Amino acid sequence: MKNTGRIVVVGSANTDLVISTCRFPQPGETIAGHGFMSNRGGKGANQAVAAARLGAEVAFVGKLGRDVYGEQTLEALAREGISTEGVSTTAAAPSGIAVITVDANGENTIIVDGGANNLLSAEDIAAAEGLFSDAAIVLMQLETPVEALLAAAQTAHRHGALVVLNPAPAPSGGLPEELLHAVDLLIPNQTEAALLSGMGADDVESACRAAEDLCRRGAGRVIITMGSQGALVDGRLVKSYPTTVVDTTAAGDTFCGALCARLAAGDDLATAADYACRAAAFTVSRKGAQQAMPTQKDLVSRC
Repeated sequence: MKNTGRIVVVGSANTDLVISTCRFPQPGETIAGHGFMSNRGGKGANQAVAAARLGAEVAFVGKLGRDVYGEQTLEALAREGISTEGVSTTAAAPSGIAVITVDANGENTIIVDGGANNLLSAEDIAAAEGLFSDAAIVLMQLETPVEALLAAAQTAHRHGALVVLNPAPAPSGGLPEELLHAVDLLIPNQTEAALLSGMGADDVESACRAAEDLCRRGAGRVIITMGSQGALVDGRLVKSYPTTVVDTTAAGDTFCGALCARLAAGDDLATAADYACRAAAFTVSRKGAQQAMPTQKDLVSRC
């Protein structure tokens, strides 16, 4: 891996429209809501923000609609110091949107329209190749088309970058063999590891078997995030940090972004994973996704 430190994140960017209500409406019923919020989301954008806040130089490659949500997303990424040179726009689809309703018990319903995220193409990756030329790491997820991800992985390898894939949301049919073979570091959670390997990953022993299976199938190395237990790295559990859990949203995205930030800074995998566990613990102690993610100062103050 090169020592430039730059991380290129290829992935999704959404706007989450959230409203709370006492209960979910019945079909055809209108009820009153409260506490409306508009939040930045999408796994790609989340991971880019996590890495940038923890000191990494980050460029984002994605696709947005030509609408107010796309404009707001570009502005938000720029405020985080993230390069948006690799973000293209389209009039063929709206920016990605998630409409979320939360009831009095904290249960939610979510409807997602990936919109422009679904149109990210190999041609878009080719247009952004200049960003890959001095990248240390290319970080991807599965909220954009596999064809674009495969093109990004191939471009990354051509320029000597490490390819990291967070396989979320995990496809029930598994990952295409060509993509899996292009991944240097795979970071599934326990559910994703079980879906991709076809075996359980409920505890350290079974997660080790799942990780070994994914390596046999073609992944270079595998880290399995295990919630409150921590993360399984090369057969060893890196323990999580104790915290009061308020909201687990974007914990995995924080882990991925933080891990890549430390790898790009020169840490070994176990040390980077420990740092990522600490960052994820901070995120779950606060409400929200990007707004809950820590800065370097936040983590230092918690030591």
